[in-house]
Amino acid sequence: QVKKQCDQKLLIRMKTKCVPCSLNLDTQCPAGYTKITNGTGTPDCRYYLEIKTHTLSFPGCRHRCVKEFEQPECCQGHWGPDCMGK
Repeated sequence: QVKKQCDQKLLIRMKTKCVPCSLNLDTQCPAGYTKITNGTGTPDCRYYLEIKTHTLSFPGCRHRCVKEFEQPECCQGHWGPDCMGK
């Protein structure tokens, strides 16, 4: 039995919005994504507050999230919607 379907596993990465680190403990990843950072997340971003005529910038935290996605693909030498073509 020759394998015709060779699905590709893709890892989709994203980061949550930058917020004050103290507020980031409860931040959740979007549905379907898995959080790969712990606690307050990664302190690698800045968030902005507008106060009257000024915009202030503060160091913040965000979480990293990943989602595994399987992309249907035919093995080499096969093609078509059901991968039967040779």
